[in-house]
Amino acid sequence: MTTVLGSEVILAENVTMVTEFLLLGFSSLGEIQLALFVVFLFLYLAILSENVTIISVIRLDKSLHTPMYFFLGILSTSETFYTFVILPKMLVNLLSVARIISFTCCALQMFFFLGFAITNCLLLGLMGYDRYAAICHPLHYPILMSWQVCGKLAAACAIGGFLASLTVVNLVFSLPFCSANKVNHYFCDISPVIRLACTNTDVNEFLIFICGVLVLVVPFLFICVSYLCILRTILKIPSAEGRRKAFSTCASHLTVVIVHYGCASFIYLRPTANYVSNKDRLVTVTYTIVTPLLNPVVYSLRNKDVQLAIRKVLGKKGSLKLN
Repeated sequence: MTTVLGSEVILAENVTMVTEFLLLGFSSLGEIQLALFVVFLFLYLAILSENVTIISVIRLDKSLHTPMYFFLGILSTSETFYTFVILPKMLVNLLSVARIISFTCCALQMFFFLGFAITNCLLLGLMGYDRYAAICHPLHYPILMSWQVCGKLAAACAIGGFLASLTVVNLVFSLPFCSANKVNHYFCDISPVIRLACTNTDVNEFLIFICGVLVLVVPFLFICVSYLCILRTILKIPSAEGRRKAFSTCASHLTVVIVHYGCASFIYLRPTANYVSNKDRLVTVTYTIVTPLLNPVVYSLRNKDVQLAIRKVLGKKGSLKLN
């Protein structure tokens, strides 16, 4: 027999099971929360506008219909949904006293957040392979990265990302949550949630760590090997201008990889016991807000091809209006 009381379900054995979580978020900052709301709202709108611009331009300009920009478009799409899972709820909570999220919604938020985050990691690894194929095997590039191959690889990243996410979420939410329901974070992330479980979590944490290694370390090592091969090929290019162009196509990707993998590894490749809320929250803000904001700038908007395509698209829209 069970009795429902507020955010808890009391079982016959006097064990209280949590049905809702309280997201503490930035509640300790008091009046600063209003200023944070304005800042984060501005950043969120900037993220949306940047990514929608990149997606639209890649879709409309035929000169950008290449594997590299195809993957960039998918990355921008994934990051748009990635931020949508987290930021709207965080913005509402900054203006709300009751920061409640149901058990099911918490699990769904974690599932979609991790799904898109892991998909991004795998896409970055795939984009490293694309650069390797383009620079090290230019003659075979049309075959290695045909549209059929690109589509299958992109689908594999998404499927792999969400299967890994499903595994991790199952490991977290299969644990019993008794009375503690205060999540010391602004969304349902792994460490703050699993710490609330009222049982030993060592086995689950170890399995989650293994998943983290597979989706973070393995793609990162793959990228490192790809760039060692790229570096060796670039150094063989006789002209300085040729070497500069080859390096410029890789610099943006490397910048994004270092920030993305660095922040994610700091959070997820260590024991939950080492979780420090304030410091970790700052790092999490970096990869949930700052990185998606900077990626389009670093990766695309600084690219001359994309800048030219944006001007062409805007020019066409302007001429249509005049007509």
